[in-house]
Amino acid sequence: MKIGIIGAGNIGGNLTRRLTALGHDVSVANSRGPETLTALAEETGARAVRVEEAARGAEVVVITIPVKAIPNLPKGVLDGAAENVAVIDTGNYYPQQRDGRIAAIEDEGLTESAWTADRIGHTVIKAFNGTYAQDILERPRPAGDPDRMALPVAGDDEVAKRTVRALIDDLGFDTVDAGGLEDSWRQQPGTPVYGLREGVDGVTKALAEAPQERPADFRA
Repeated sequence: MKIGIIGAGNIGGNLTRRLTALGHDVSVANSRGPETLTALAEETGARAVRVEEAARGAEVVVITIPVKAIPNLPKGVLDGAAENVAVIDTGNYYPQQRDGRIAAIEDEGLTESAWTADRIGHTVIKAFNGTYAQDILERPRPAGDPDRMALPVAGDDEVAKRTVRALIDDLGFDTVDAGGLEDSWRQQPGTPVYGLREGVDGVTKALAEAPQERPADFRA
């Protein structure tokens, strides 16, 4: 599968490592330019490209950058992607620690991934946002393994959601359907499922127990 990754931090870098190891055709980009990704490209065999090029021909695009940087993505960042491209948003809104206040999230109750979808002009699938980056490398397990972790996946496009869930299965993790983007608050920072290292039953229970009010530590 052809995959574009925008963002080469902890999550983006480790997804690049795992996905190339599984045989996927990966292009990776960051805000500082492809010349800063030479080591990652040499290590993994991924192509280091400009952000504007990351989605070209891609069947899946992973956006894994700070929420505050979403509006700075180039206009038409998904131009040239495959028809029906699945876009994964791994982002989290950290108003106090990093992102500043975003009124649509704070005042209008828009989920952070719905806000991201509005900014890029394309619906997204929320996944990997509560996953420890090192777990992507160290915790994959074969299907049926009792220690296999599950990840929550939310989104409105059922076809794209199936694509993403299949990709996560390929990576060595189970998934739990967390509903649409309007339900994705259940996996935001401060919720029981955020950072949870459990299987399907534990993740399902944690999603059900999530309080809808954003915790004070994650409000501006």
